[in-house]
Amino acid sequence: MIDLQYAKEQFADYLEGYDRKDDKIHLKEVHTFCVLEAADEICKEEGFKEEDHQLALLIALLHDIGRFEQLKQFGSFNDRLFNHADFGVKVLFEDGMIRRFIKDSQYDLVIQKAIKYHSLYSLDGVEGLTERERLHCQIIRDADKLDNFRVKDTERVETLFDTPKEVVEMEEISPVVLAAVRNKKSVVSGERVTHLDCWVSYLAFIFDLNFAASFRWILKRDYLNRNIDRISYRNPQAKKAMEEIREICNAYLRERA
Repeated sequence: MIDLQYAKEQFADYLEGYDRKDDKIHLKEVHTFCVLEAADEICKEEGFKEEDHQLALLIALLHDIGRFEQLKQFGSFNDRLFNHADFGVKVLFEDGMIRRFIKDSQYDLVIQKAIKYHSLYSLDGVEGLTERERLHCQIIRDADKLDNFRVKDTERVETLFDTPKEVVEMEEISPVVLAAVRNKKSVVSGERVTHLDCWVSYLAFIFDLNFAASFRWILKRDYLNRNIDRISYRNPQAKKAMEEIREICNAYLRERA
C-alpha cells in the first residue's frame, strides 16, 4: 500500500538534515514537489490506473533525494562530481531508507530503476526493463524535464550557473549543440561548451518526452518561449541560432501534442 501523505511527512523530516535556506537546497525542495505535480497531471491525462498513479507520485517525491547530499558536499548540480541518481539508489535501497517512505516492498524494483535511470541521456540501451518499469521510468523522466522548464523560468540565472547573467548573454551556441536541435535530438552533456549550450540543452529536453500530455503541459504554459526570452542574446550568432531553435522546437511541440 502507498500512503503518499505519510511519505511526504517522512521526506520533510529527511530535509531537516540540510540547510533549507540555501538557494540550491530550496530550489531542489520546490522542484521535488513540482515534479510530483507534473507526474500527477501526466497520469491523469494519460488515464493510468490508480495504483500506477500513486506509485508515480511516490517516485516523483523520491527521485532527487540524492541531490541534497550532492549540494551539501559540493554546492553544485554537476553530476560529474557526484552522481545524484546512483546516490539516491544507495541511500534508499543499500542503506534501507526506502522503508521510511513505504513499508511494502513489492514496488522496490520499479522505484529503484526509475530513480537510477531518471537522469540518463536516454533509455535506449537500458536492457531488462519490464513494461511497468519502463512506464515509470518514462513518467519520472518526463515529469522531471517538465519542471526544468518552470525552474528555468523562475530561478535566477546566477543560481543555476554560478555565473553572472551578463557573461552568459555574451556567449555563443556551439555548432554541435545547434546540430542536435536541427536533428531533433537531446544534447549530449559532454558536448556542451558554453552556458548557453546548457540553456539550449534544457530546451532540447522536448525531444526525449514520451507522452502527449507532456507536450501539452509545455504548450499550455508557453514555457519554451518564456525560457528563450529570459536571456538577452548579445552575441549575434547566438541571437540568430536561438530564433531557429525557437521555430524548430515550437513546431515539434505542436506536432506531438
